[in-house]
Amino acid sequence: MPDSMSEQLRSNMECEGLLECFHGLKELDKECFQALVEADEPLTVDEIADAVDRERSTAYRAVQRLLQTGFMEKNQINYDQGGYYHVYSPTDPSKIANDMQRLLNDGYAKMGQLIQEFETKYEQTDTAAPAAES
Repeated sequence: MPDSMSEQLRSNMECEGLLECFHGLKELDKECFQALVEADEPLTVDEIADAVDRERSTAYRAVQRLLQTGFMEKNQINYDQGGYYHVYSPTDPSKIANDMQRLLNDGYAKMGQLIQEFETKYEQTDTAAPAAES
C-alpha cells in the first residue's frame, strides 16, 4: 500500500476494482486468482502458469503477490519417497471480504484523524486582532 494517505487516495481514485484498489493487484494477479477459483483442486505454479498462458517465472511473481495479500494459501505436499512440492488454493472469499472491510475501516479512521489534526493545526484562534487605535 502507498505510504501517504494522499498517495492512497490518488491510487483509489484511479483503480477500477476491489482487488486493484485495496491491494494494488495487477491484471495477471487477478487472472491467476480466477484460475484458482475455477479449479477443482489446488494448483501448482506450473499449472497456474499454463492456465494463464504465461511463463512459470511470471506466474510465480503473481502467486507471490497473491500470497502476500492473503488471497491465496500455500500447502506443502510430501512425496512418499521424500521431497515435496507446493500447491495453491484461493482463500475463502468471506475472509478476503472481511480483510478488505477492515482495511476500509482503518483507512476511514486514519482519514478522520488526519482531518482532525488539520483542523486543530489550522483553525483560527478565537482572539480577535487588536482594534486599530484612532
